Amino acid sequence: MGAIAGIADLGGAPGPTRAELSAMLGAMPARRPAGAVYYLDRGIGLAQGLLQPAAKVAGEGRNQPDVRVVCSGEIYNRHELCRQLGATSGATLPHLLAALYRQHGTGCVHRLNGQFAFALWDRLRRRLLLARDRVGIMPLHYSLQRGRLLFASEIKALLPLFDQAPELDPVALDQLFTFWTARPPRTLFRGVQQLLPGELLVVEGGRLRRQRYWDWEFPVEPDQYAAAAPDRLADELRALLADAVRLRLPPSAAYLSGGLDSSALVALMRQLGEGPPHTFSLGFPEAGLDESRYQRRMAAAVGSVHRQRQCRPAEIAARLPEAVRHAETPFLRMAPVPMSLLSAEARQAGFAAVLTGEGADEVLGGYDIFKEAAIRRFWARQPQSTLRPQLLRRLYPYLPLQQQGLTYLRGFFGRGLEQAARPCFSHLPRWTTTAMCKQFFAAELKAALEEDAIAQLEQELPPAMTRWAPLNQAQYLEMTILLPGYLLAAQGERMLMANTITGRFPFLDHRVIEFAARLPPHLKLNVLNEKYLLKKAVSGLLPEEILERHKQP
Repeated sequence: MGAIAGIADLGGAPGPTRAELSAMLGAMPARRPAGAVYYLDRGIGLAQGLLQPAAKVAGEGRNQPDVRVVCSGEIYNRHELCRQLGATSGATLPHLLAALYRQHGTGCVHRLNGQFAFALWDRLRRRLLLARDRVGIMPLHYSLQRGRLLFASEIKALLPLFDQAPELDPVALDQLFTFWTARPPRTLFRGVQQLLPGELLVVEGGRLRRQRYWDWEFPVEPDQYAAAAPDRLADELRALLADAVRLRLPPSAAYLSGGLDSSALVALMRQLGEGPPHTFSLGFPEAGLDESRYQRRMAAAVGSVHRQRQCRPAEIAARLPEAVRHAETPFLRMAPVPMSLLSAEARQAGFAAVLTGEGADEVLGGYDIFKEAAIRRFWARQPQSTLRPQLLRRLYPYLPLQQQGLTYLRGFFGRGLEQAARPCFSHLPRWTTTAMCKQFFAAELKAALEEDAIAQLEQELPPAMTRWAPLNQAQYLEMTILLPGYLLAAQGERMLMANTITGRFPFLDHRVIEFAARLPPHLKLNVLNEKYLLKKAVSGLLPEEILERHKQP
């Protein structure tokens, strides 16, 4: 399903009109290529953009009039839910969500496996429910304007109903130049908010109530970790991933970077599919960025129909303004632009959905920042160790670490070692380095900032986080800040949907996430061997050079 938009009267405001809803959807053309449907009732208006012709979503009109739903995204266990509810397998997604709500109330979200944002109107209770998926793949923004709640898939869809253009939120900008993204519920625009991943917004009696229904959690006691042997856990992980891939097929198309994560998905797709998968890759003229060799190797191994999109600096620069418009936020590196070009390639090839490997690094311990934190903790414990330079060379084998470079890295990673007890210890070097950009803020912008962004974050972290293993602390920060705010947003879903492409993320299936959270940390990061259990799980599926290659910086 495509874009959603809506207007709710919170008490005494003018009722919504179809013209207003049409203007909101009109601001999101890529999310409604096949038209739209509307619903108007006293004090409420809902609009649904369609990614496919209306005839293919016929049946929505048969919903009982007590509950109306508009939704974006996909539910992957819909056939199982239809069986449980006694509904036909062809039931539309709005019909299914309405039936689930009638049976389970707001608890319906716990039964969903998918990526979604939806608005549900309970006509009898006069209750509006907004919901966003667990990890924040699908966007949902809202704003209070003149006694009305406006909500939509994109910020630009809210603006036609504003009396004046929104101002910049200085706190959100401060967060962006610390964490690379504004932290939900903030956006870059004052007065425009977004639902958190795994959050509900319940509107009833003119009041708004936010409610978390899911969050990333980790063991606090040793006996809460999975106790099975590594081989058995690897088998379980492979089975979970295979099922997550199965639920997201067809179509059998994927982005293939040539790294471990996307290669594992493509190998599983080949096993599960009826024919060779279609794979899409990016190529770059700079040798340090280009992964074509590994992409071709993996494509040949599975016999995929492979296409590569070459990205040149001039083209990336020319496409930057368009990418920013779709992202609805500044970004601190150019990666979203090539992702938009790759999505255009997939769309031109006739695909409306692709699988991607996003989430594997966060869930299974793949980032260098996790290894950096482990080294820094070792340095804090063993300040005189002669192993310190060797650890840096092992961490950065692709860098020419002469004495000058080693001196710089020692200084960089040696800062703040006395703060190893802080839950944010792993990310402090990255955040403080990024924050150096803020010296260029205008004086009036600096004056509008009341509190340090990192200090504010630390006040809002889960109390149990201090009892988590250090790796799990670092994972939580990646999973809840950079993943939903940048990788799945500016670099992910927004660039995909700019080309009317749906991205599907098997590594972010909540069953995979919850399984990985119970793994002992050494099965994710084994000394400095990242994604240890994932490599073990897919070792028989991938060429050795793909399995053991160092992660691309």
